[in-house]
Amino acid sequence: MSKKQISGKEKVAILLITLGPQKSAEIFKHLNEEEIEELTLQIANMRMVSPEEKTNIIEEFYQICLAQEYISEGGIGYAKEVLERALGEDKAVNIIGKLTSSLHVKPFEFIRKADPEQLLNYIQNEHPQTIALILSYLSPEQSGEILANLPIEKQTDVTRRIATMDRTSPEVVREIENVLESKFSNIVSQDFATTGGIQSVVDILNSVDRGTEKHIMEDLDARDEELSEEIRKRMFVFEDVITLDNRSIQRVIREIENSQWAIALKGASEEVKNLIFINMSKRLVEMIKEEIEFMGPVRIRDIEESQQEIVNVIRKLEEDGEIITPRGGDDVIV
Repeated sequence: MSKKQISGKEKVAILLITLGPQKSAEIFKHLNEEEIEELTLQIANMRMVSPEEKTNIIEEFYQICLAQEYISEGGIGYAKEVLERALGEDKAVNIIGKLTSSLHVKPFEFIRKADPEQLLNYIQNEHPQTIALILSYLSPEQSGEILANLPIEKQTDVTRRIATMDRTSPEVVREIENVLESKFSNIVSQDFATTGGIQSVVDILNSVDRGTEKHIMEDLDARDEELSEEIRKRMFVFEDVITLDNRSIQRVIREIENSQWAIALKGASEEVKNLIFINMSKRLVEMIKEEIEFMGPVRIRDIEESQQEIVNVIRKLEEDGEIITPRGGDDVIV
């Protein structure tokens, strides 16, 4: 094997052989079936490996583990700096490259641990598209706090840009990263990065206070009603009824026809069914269970439509102040 380049799979196989069956079995517990089959085949076909090759592979594995620990502690920049001091620039770049390609590390990793208030001061005067791109890469909690403290006139604009964002070229990402922190520019992936989208907006809005959410959604209603409705649909889904308190569930039950509950609950999880049933009278539970049993097969589309109608009722009751749907931000239910 020393006469040819050792592949990644061969290195893993050699590492597992070196670690022994007990430790290898523990590692296999974290792999999927396809990976286990490939590695088992690789191990079975493995020929003689020199002690030097084993030592080099264990050393490489150890260095990657160290790099991963450094990234967890202080980010990619910190890991790169420590490894450069210990191993030299070329080897450090090689190890970080291997690790980040497997971790799919996102751009702007170096600011993911930054204080949102400090970051807000740094980016609030940037163009809304730039702010939207940066927020797309942060955690929903960070993005929510920053969005809530942006000037009101920018909040909706940034939200809309995140929702409609699809792919951003690596050149644009790199240019913005350079503005924030030039020394991290060489870490950016060369692939087109998929960022933003409606789910990003949902995650962010679920983390802001209700006042900010209400303002943004009302403004979006006026600017782009279709987009606004799509965001609303995802902000509270049927399975989220488990987050409601019993009083709120009982209020919702009174607004929904028994036949609609039967269709909606036919495709619901046991957790949702149990929560709904404990808030109904014994007689009503028996009626709905009987209807579910005798209705026969139901199209998934019909179940989803029935569940969405119930979600719409929940949203209406919340807007009218009759119930509260717990989310992020500063919600406190007393």
